[in-house]
Amino acid sequence: MRKRIYEIIEKAEDNDRISKLYDAFMMLAIIASIIPLCFVEQYSFFVVIDRITVVIFIADYILRLTTADYLTKKTGIVPFVTYPFRPMAIIDLLSILPSITNLNYAFRVFRVFRLFKTLRIFKFFRYSKNIVIILNVLSKKKDALLTVGMLALSYIFVTALIVFQVEPDTFGNFFKAIYWATVSLTTVGYGDIYPTSDIGRIISMISSFLGIAIVALPSGIIISGYQDEIEK
Repeated sequence: MRKRIYEIIEKAEDNDRISKLYDAFMMLAIIASIIPLCFVEQYSFFVVIDRITVVIFIADYILRLTTADYLTKKTGIVPFVTYPFRPMAIIDLLSILPSITNLNYAFRVFRVFRLFKTLRIFKFFRYSKNIVIILNVLSKKKDALLTVGMLALSYIFVTALIVFQVEPDTFGNFFKAIYWATVSLTTVGYGDIYPTSDIGRIISMISSFLGIAIVALPSGIIISGYQDEIEK
């Protein structure tokens, strides 16, 4: 019985209709729980939606906890003890906690945790095959992506350091130089802070040109990995 529950609540196989229906039901519940977060004014029916969806999320969490041994493929009590510390289990718990604290006046001090409700969007990772494919791509290409990330961070730091030495009065502090270098690298160009000297402008032009190449690298790596996953 527990094994069948595990098969249902996990990502559906192609021939498992009940599991597919469960996935669709959970995605609808996730969407419904996020809709109230898009409004400043919280209407009464939003509260009802939140109560219903949090009960669904709690039931899902309990089902996953009680079938943790099938997830980890280990026996004994260890899977059940370690499950709450898994990344997705932590996200589940944090997304449930704000609604539970709202039910009790004694816990209203913790309403700052309402921000955690936005974590419910990450619950989609369990039910969308496209997201699973992207996560697999990121996992397989992590070395290449980390290399590009380090290259980008190094370039931002060096560029910020150079421009800060050239125009210390314009930027005021090193953080503003880092901010400018990041905006220049991504070619966003907000225009709220910028070099005013000729040397600073030359550095800005070089940063923008090189930024196009550096920003394009992760896109190529991810697209290549995505195509490999699709072919499989």
